[in-house]
Amino acid sequence: MPKVTYKKAGVDIGFADAFKTAVKSLARRSFKKEVLKDIGGFGSFFRFPKEKFKEPVLVSSADGVGTKLKIAILADRHDTIGIDAVAMNVNDILCAGARPLFFLDYIGFSKLKTEVLKDIIRGINDGCIASDCSLIGGETAQMPGMYRAGEYDVAGFCVGVAERSRIIDGSSICAQDIVIGLESSGLHSNGFSLVRKVFSRAELESLAHELLKPTRIYVKPVLSLLQSTARSRQATVKGIAHITGGAFYDKIARILPVNMNVKIKKCAWIVPKIFRLLQQKGRIEDTEMYHTFNMGIGMVLIVSPGVSGEIRSRLSGYGVKAWVIGEVARGKKQVEIV
Repeated sequence: MPKVTYKKAGVDIGFADAFKTAVKSLARRSFKKEVLKDIGGFGSFFRFPKEKFKEPVLVSSADGVGTKLKIAILADRHDTIGIDAVAMNVNDILCAGARPLFFLDYIGFSKLKTEVLKDIIRGINDGCIASDCSLIGGETAQMPGMYRAGEYDVAGFCVGVAERSRIIDGSSICAQDIVIGLESSGLHSNGFSLVRKVFSRAELESLAHELLKPTRIYVKPVLSLLQSTARSRQATVKGIAHITGGAFYDKIARILPVNMNVKIKKCAWIVPKIFRLLQQKGRIEDTEMYHTFNMGIGMVLIVSPGVSGEIRSRLSGYGVKAWVIGEVARGKKQVEIV
């Protein structure tokens, strides 16, 4: 009987070690002065910048990219998936007004080309740089039998910080507050199981460029906005919702007080063509579309009345297109789309 080795079982430790060495130089691109040690150890080290905060609160998130990965694998394009992994996490903690500090990734596969792994890591670094945080570690797990050759999964974990007195939790939202919608870059990273149900394999391949547009990262413009309006009691951002799974109905309702409703006017912005194409091809009802997809609005801010023009102007200065898309009224923590 031939000798059995770990490599023959499908796990190549030499490949893993060589990849970790190659990844170090990629990860260093996102390092800040708070990163105390190179990746590759048993733990990751990040010096907490306590001198910048009076009463700091750590805010964390863990999320993945979902079945959008199927499109990347089909199109053999992997350079944007890492950005999605970062965006799904940093945009979530941004909803509390938190500034991302560091990110750790997880990549699971059975057999994958080195260049594909490098493309994923490059994307993760690009996402970290775009959100001003550091990739300080993670896990690359080769698991024979868990995935088909060429398939993989990507997820991540982010830690950020917010000043306790400035945490945004939606509790101060009241009637007549204004809902501002921030433009998305496309489908972002949600609804792809439905996308794959609607379109054929050939259609998915031909639409891959549009479908694989990376999730927009809102960290720098929104944090700049919060910092600039912190000096003004009037120009207050009271609630932030990242429009992901559950879309308008679930994500906006999550930040509302129990006695408040939001009415969204779907005619307030131009819905990108990809969503209309999806709806027509799949004969999908409006309610389903606005419960599954962002429809061109990747993040929502709820602000005090009278300051929406100022906030939209500031966002425009940061390169983010925004519209007034709704209003808050008394109710029962529900979202209505008209």
